[in-house]
Amino acid sequence: MAAVGRSVEPGDEAAYGVGLVSRLPVRDWHVVHLPPARFRSPVYVPGRRTFILLPDEPRAAVAALVEGPSGPLWVATCHLSFVPGWNAVQLRRLTRELIRLGGPCVLLGDLNLPGTAPGRVSGWRTLARAKTFPAEAPKLQIDHALGHGRLPPVTAVESRRLALSDHRALVVDLAPGH
Repeated sequence: MAAVGRSVEPGDEAAYGVGLVSRLPVRDWHVVHLPPARFRSPVYVPGRRTFILLPDEPRAAVAALVEGPSGPLWVATCHLSFVPGWNAVQLRRLTRELIRLGGPCVLLGDLNLPGTAPGRVSGWRTLARAKTFPAEAPKLQIDHALGHGRLPPVTAVESRRLALSDHRALVVDLAPGH
């Protein structure tokens, strides 16, 4: 089963979003819309060795209530803003919304926050530590897996190189049936 959380509604301007695919049965879906920062932010352009001011874009997160071996589990994914500080605001808003859904939850995605910041900002457990960006020679972790509530233990973590991304995939295995 799969679902997509779009940043704008169909029929509007061109847009992108996030998707979630599950091999496990899905009992429910939930989408959280996250507004953009209201100001432009400087972004470094490596080829030009300069900064440009870019507007932020609306973001979305999608969550699925999956029937896992250990019982129901919310799994959510997102791609937060590149604007420093605003991504932390989005993360706090998103984690509050996910907690309201009830039950244990795993949040995955490009949070655009380095290292241990997502755990400190959200109060959620960091499930994996691995450098993910840039893909060719990762120097920092901006892609994360966070957990809330009673979760199975993590059994493996991998930062996997993909053919089409400037990030590495963060792969986290949870123990089945705990």
